[in-house]
Formats: sequence, C-alpha cells, structure tokens
Amino acid sequence: MPAQWGLAALGAVGLAVAAALAGYAQVHPGDGAALTTLGFSGMLQMKSWLTTAATVLVVVQLVSALAMWGRLPGVRDAPRWVTPLHRWSGTVAFLLTLPVVFHCVWSLGFEDEPARVLVHSLAGCAFYGVFAAKMLALRLRRLPSATVPVLGGLLAVVLVVVWFSSALWFFGQSGYASY
Repeated sequence: MPAQWGLAALGAVGLAVAAALAGYAQVHPGDGAALTTLGFSGMLQMKSWLTTAATVLVVVQLVSALAMWGRLPGVRDAPRWVTPLHRWSGTVAFLLTLPVVFHCVWSLGFEDEPARVLVHSLAGCAFYGVFAAKMLALRLRRLPSATVPVLGGLLAVVLVVVWFSSALWFFGQSGYASY
C-alpha cells in the first residue's frame, strides 16, 4: 500500500473514532449519574485523578520515546527496559482513561458551553481518534518514518489539553485534596 493511502487510512480511522464518540455523546446526553467511582468520593474526583495519573504517564511516554528514537540528550542507546516501559506505561495510561471516557460519554454527554467544556469535549473525542490512528500506524508498513512519533506527540498534546480543561480546572475549583 502506498504511503498516501496509509496516511489516508489513519486519518479516516481517527476521524471516524472521534466522530463516533462525539456523535454518541451528543445523542445520549446522560443523567450525570456515576456508574462507579472506583473508591473515589465522586465521579468528578475519579475522572480528575485518573486523568492526572494518565497525564503523568504521558511524561514517561515522552521521555521513553525520546530515548528509543535516540533523541534524548546524553543517551546514545536506550537501555533494553525502555521499550517495555514505553509500551506498559502507554497501556496503563490508556486503561486509566477508559472509566473517564465512559463516564464522559455515557453519564455526561457532549457539551458545548462554556468554551472550556467545548474544548474538553472536542479534545476528549480527538484523543481516542488519535489513539486509534497511532495504534493502526504501528501496524501499517511504508508510512513515512515520522508518522508514529508525530501521532505520539499529538496524542500527548491532546491528553494534556484534556487534563488542563478538566482536571486542573476541577482541582482549582475544589482543591487538590479532593479524593
């Protein structure tokens, strides 16, 4: 498959996943009830802390990716444990986001007011679209060599936008000690 078709497939999959999430959240506005809080005092506390943990793991993802790609200053060859660390930290970060997105889509729905919430809704849907595209890019051959690093960087940026537009805002409203 030529590179342009692979890139087109990545774009189509990413857009389809993001649009499906946004569409479902739009037609299923939810009632705001939590299905589980995983031991936290409330749904918003759970979502904020899990997203914070996932965002911390994004830092691990970035540093380990830089080491694997030989872009970390002072590191010529990454130690053997860096690749498994990268894979597992990404897996755990993704798993931490699943209860968050489920509650966002099922319990809260897609919101467009105020602007912070619109940015959060769009970024949350985009996160899973970019994630799907990155996972597909890992399997497709003949893509430009920058495809996976660019998608990984975009994934990190989108998660940070999600965190800034939700967890940071929540902690600022309720205090960091809110469990």
